[in-house]
Amino acid sequence: MKLGLIGCGKMGRALVEGAVKSGVVKAEDVFISSRTQSAMDSMTSELGVTALESNVEVAAAAEVVLLCTKPNDIPLVLLELANEPECLTSTLLVSAAAGLTLAQLEQVVPEGVRVIRCMPNTPSLIGQGAAAYSLGSAATVKDAQMVCAVLGSAGSVIEVQEKLMNAVTGVSGSGPAYVYTFIESLADGGVAEGLPRAQALELAVKTVQGAAAMVAETGVHPAILRDMVTSPGGTTIAALASLEENGFRSAVIKAVRTAKNKADEMGK
Repeated sequence: MKLGLIGCGKMGRALVEGAVKSGVVKAEDVFISSRTQSAMDSMTSELGVTALESNVEVAAAAEVVLLCTKPNDIPLVLLELANEPECLTSTLLVSAAAGLTLAQLEQVVPEGVRVIRCMPNTPSLIGQGAAAYSLGSAATVKDAQMVCAVLGSAGSVIEVQEKLMNAVTGVSGSGPAYVYTFIESLADGGVAEGLPRAQALELAVKTVQGAAAMVAETGVHPAILRDMVTSPGGTTIAALASLEENGFRSAVIKAVRTAKNKADEMGK
């Protein structure tokens, strides 16, 4: 596979780095472009990939091109590529832009160009990402396999119906920020009760890490695992009652809905 990257921010770099390190693609078969010269220099020197002078050159050189610029810049990039249609003859475009629909992406490029929409998240930076993708009208089973190989090299990946992609944004795209806030709050609670900050943070991090691993590795529903911790009349049920009184579950659900609705707005 020859892989292209347009936009060398942290997410784009994480996906390329995962693909190279896992052997999905060779470093010499990766071509990148970016407005930020320092980002390209860092990737070429540290990963051994090739920087090209234009987005059109990247599209012409690669079989799969990751579009990892800011969402507002994606239509401009696609217009640039569409003005040189020969560069898209055999190229699969993979957009990681929040909110932009497949229809919006496809209407900018020539008819028949293969497009996939995806939503990775920042834990991809450490190979622990959770990504989802949806196929465009011209995308094939082989295209799905290629995008799964690239996204899967930086974590896990699932296919969803495109109408659910903004919900994915609300759950896993924005989700790490909710978890970071919970970890910070959990540690703050420990500090409020006398624990030194470093110890409280370590306990909070390991607790979240361990609880997530329990769900992932056992396959047991979170509610059942929660009940295993919750003794009648004990400390955990008292704490859970407090969370319910303060709208914890409702706040999380509303956060996902709010992020989804924002993604809907961004696509209009």
